[in-house]
Amino acid sequence: MSSALTDLLRHPIVQAPMAGGVSVPELVAAVGGAGGLGFLAAGYKTADGMYQEIKRLRSLTDGPFGVNVFMPQPEYAESGAVEVYAHQLAGEAAWYETELGDPDSGRDDGYDAKLAVLLDDPVPAVSFHFGVPSREALERLRRAGTVTLVTATTAEEAVAVERAGADAVIAQGVEAGGHQGTHRDIAENDGTGIGLLSLITQIREAVRLPVVAAGGIMRGAQIAAVLAAGASAAQLGTAFLATPESGAPEVHKQALTNPLFARTETTRAFTGRPARALVNRFLREHGPYAPAAYPEINHLTAPLRKAAAKAGDAQGMALWAGQGHRLARELPAARLVEVLVAELAEARARLAERPVIGGGQR
Repeated sequence: MSSALTDLLRHPIVQAPMAGGVSVPELVAAVGGAGGLGFLAAGYKTADGMYQEIKRLRSLTDGPFGVNVFMPQPEYAESGAVEVYAHQLAGEAAWYETELGDPDSGRDDGYDAKLAVLLDDPVPAVSFHFGVPSREALERLRRAGTVTLVTATTAEEAVAVERAGADAVIAQGVEAGGHQGTHRDIAENDGTGIGLLSLITQIREAVRLPVVAAGGIMRGAQIAAVLAAGASAAQLGTAFLATPESGAPEVHKQALTNPLFARTETTRAFTGRPARALVNRFLREHGPYAPAAYPEINHLTAPLRKAAAKAGDAQGMALWAGQGHRLARELPAARLVEVLVAELAEARARLAERPVIGGGQR
């Protein structure tokens, strides 16, 4: 692992940035205090909202942390598909007694303003999702003392990350909960994601960057597996979603291990971009018809998701979760890090003691 990234971690554990109010300062501070690296999620916030969360986090810890930023999205051409989907969601709006959101509420998520804040008042690490920043932006962050990471879902995307000059690549396997960080959202590629262990190997053979592995990791033994595969650290999201410090609604936390929600699927139903969530009524009814239109669909459904959460209705919420969701543990975040570290040490010890097949006496 690069020394720049190593300096931020006592343990090879990164808490994934979960946008939408999950990765609150209390969670990030707890993870960092236990020796991991926590990330605030700047997605869906204004630049000032991001800055205020950074200030609050700094009042809770003097340790390292990161901030995750969404890349601006290209223009979406087929506005008619968004209108058709809006008509389909009219019944949902009536049920939750709310209006649909404005699909034209903005495409760049305040990217330039957020980057300006992060350059003016640097943080230890910044990661990027949904694309690759310019070489100039990454270099300016490096000169400010910030370690930069960029998500990749294929080896080709990892090559683009390396060429742009990032310090590390986050290899996001198809098992991961929430949005896939694909650099270009192409509907024809739906369902073609790569599993994490295969992806780590492909990326390691394509680039020289340190790799942070993400996707379905819930136990220390899985961290040991991705480290053995060549990753420098593991990024966990769903595992931390269930902690008391997480800002996720209680109904979302409970759904992770509720037998009623037995599996996950990647869907465009909630945001117009592929994202892995627990299968609920909304996903089943609307997923097959949702167009490839992010962030338009995200803006459109935002009031519905907010109303469902307020009503405690898990069947209408975006229950983001990775494939390992049934392994979620209701532990305080710092304690979870401690348990993961102990499990990692135990797994490494077992591997060291295990005899090699075919390695007997001659």
